[in-house]
Amino acid sequence: MGRRALRKLNPTLDLSPYYAEIEDLTDECTVADFFTQQQPLEIEVGSGKGLFMQTASVDHPERNFLGIEIARKYAKHCASRLARQEQANAFMLQGDALGFISKHIANNIVAAIHVYFPDPWWKARHRKRRVMNESFVTDIIRCLIPNGILHFWTDVKEYFDVTLELLEGFPELSGPNAVEEKTAEHDLDYRTHFERRMRKNDIPVYRSQFILS
Repeated sequence: MGRRALRKLNPTLDLSPYYAEIEDLTDECTVADFFTQQQPLEIEVGSGKGLFMQTASVDHPERNFLGIEIARKYAKHCASRLARQEQANAFMLQGDALGFISKHIANNIVAAIHVYFPDPWWKARHRKRRVMNESFVTDIIRCLIPNGILHFWTDVKEYFDVTLELLEGFPELSGPNAVEEKTAEHDLDYRTHFERRMRKNDIPVYRSQFILS
């Protein structure tokens, strides 16, 4: 069930309209710098191979999608998918998502935040590194617009339960609202590559949705 190797990047493909590295950004940088049109903004934390960024930006041209991925090879792979489609309403950042959101995302401007299959950090001593922590949830609440949505999915039941318990401490977020598993009509009809891999191997996926009141 190992990951399939990424295809090599086309060296002639210009990624600059779709890709930047967080460490290169100025302190004054805002999300408006990444998009040509001002539209409702959705952020994906941990974009992996970029299936969500690719499909969501095509399905919703009236929205802007910002993906943040810490692994450079995956962030560039995501950006290359966007570049091949010339997807002007989607942009990839490489680096620390939580730090970027805390520093560069203004209050009440995000329509949805997507966190799909984050690293569970299995060892107990490493669990403080998990993305879903109190500090990040506080930032999520700060960034979301009224009725903005937090999507959280994982294949790790323990992580799911711990996160729901964490979110219970934030009455501003109503949920969890159930998310039905839809039937995939083709091989790209999944939320992420990871969801596809889990479902094809009959591994349960735990889904939740919270709405900012």
